[in-house]
Amino acid sequence: MVNIVGISGSLRKGSFNTSLLRAAVGLMPEGATLAAHTIHGIPLYDGDEDAAHGLPAAVLALKDAIASADGLLLVTPEYNNSIPGVFKNAIDWLSRPPADIARVFGGKPVAVIGASPGGFGTILSQNAWLPVLRTLGAHLWSDGRLMVSRAGSVFDASGALVDDKTREALREYLAGFAAYATK
Repeated sequence: MVNIVGISGSLRKGSFNTSLLRAAVGLMPEGATLAAHTIHGIPLYDGDEDAAHGLPAAVLALKDAIASADGLLLVTPEYNNSIPGVFKNAIDWLSRPPADIARVFGGKPVAVIGASPGGFGTILSQNAWLPVLRTLGAHLWSDGRLMVSRAGSVFDASGALVDDKTREALREYLAGFAAYATK
């Protein structure tokens, strides 16, 4: 059984990316699971707070989940043609202390997908993650790409995935990533 941790990089209640992550949970191939996680509860990184109080409980729990998983799926929005600050902030917390990076991210298979109301999906945000993931020593799965554009027509008002073409593309993407994560 391959176990993947998925993180939505959005805090918004009606987030298309959280909806995409929820859809992914139900579309995993046989022999694979996807545990959906959130960045809610992770404060802005402050080195003084880190030094004085250590890592927040939400960070510790997410670090342990990622470290014990076979792979990591980042579901990223795109803000101003790049990585959302709140998502990058969460990853910055997860990389503390630096001596723990190898335990959490080192050699970890990672895939990046995203959904956007615009016409280009999240291509620039996904590309912006590349140097971050390289720095952390993660192994990016690059055999597939999934950028959901015009997300308002792909999800209904409750956040359910209603587009068959997107559902099938997501199913195929997840099967490919799960196979990569088992190697």
